[in-house]
Amino acid sequence: MKKLIVLALGGNALQKNGEVTAEEQKAVASKVGDTIAKLAKKYDIIITHGNGPQIGNIMLHEEKGQSTQAPAMPLETAVAMSQGQIGYWLTQAIDNAFIKQGINKKTATIVTQIVVDKNDPAFDDPTKPIGQFYNEKTAKRLARLKGWTVKEDAGRGWRRVVPSPLPQDIIETNQIINLVKSGIIVIAAGGGGIPVYRTKTLKRLKGIDAVIDKDFASEKLAELTNADIFISLTAVPNAYINFGQPNQTALGLLSPKTAEEYIKQGYFAAGSMLPKMQGATNFAKSGKNRIGIITNFAKLEKALEGKTGTIIKNL
Repeated sequence: MKKLIVLALGGNALQKNGEVTAEEQKAVASKVGDTIAKLAKKYDIIITHGNGPQIGNIMLHEEKGQSTQAPAMPLETAVAMSQGQIGYWLTQAIDNAFIKQGINKKTATIVTQIVVDKNDPAFDDPTKPIGQFYNEKTAKRLARLKGWTVKEDAGRGWRRVVPSPLPQDIIETNQIINLVKSGIIVIAAGGGGIPVYRTKTLKRLKGIDAVIDKDFASEKLAELTNADIFISLTAVPNAYINFGQPNQTALGLLSPKTAEEYIKQGYFAAGSMLPKMQGATNFAKSGKNRIGIITNFAKLEKALEGKTGTIIKNL
């Protein structure tokens, strides 16, 4: 039987060089599709993705164009919009790659709801960056004008930040499992999933404004679907300690215990490498033979062979 991998694409995966139009991002997606189609010969695959740039743009459009007749959609609905948008691009790209490579497989995108606690402390301390980067002066001006919360993002500039509660459960887990069993490549939990909570009395689902971190949502999905490997793709081939410093060191094969020590020592930036390390480490801890990997797209195939990347597993 094929091993099941959950592959988490970064929010900037389709905007490698600042691409913003649909056609530009679809062109990047086509390259992603070629690699996914190739990997599908060896693995069952669930793809997840971030939506940081796209959700920010959607909210800008919604807020700028709102009127009494066309009010802006709330953030949780905008997350659903980004799932459809990015899912469409990726589905089309992968299916086209299957046709080109003569592979008889199909892809499906699942609009995915993820349960959170409406009393999660994250709602009182927004930390998840979305949208474009600004300089400090512009970011703080926009915060005053629009009521945003803004923060500096890992030395790359200032961005709007929104609440990012932890995922507790995934509503569509069984549907995703059934699709994988039927041989379909599934795109799910896009943008970290649509954040929902259960009402106290009737236990009904209701959306709540937030953006769940895609690495935490993806790791939760990997656990619930009993995946073998969880991979967080980022812009660099490895996680590093002392990143950007003269003594930066690439991390290779690690035990979960060693990875946790590096996390505790504060080597990884919040909103950047930290959730990737936490997600990969938590997945490796969740089962004896489970493996968490952090690498970039160019090194993906070699990382799956254990030849590169940061690989976290029980040694």
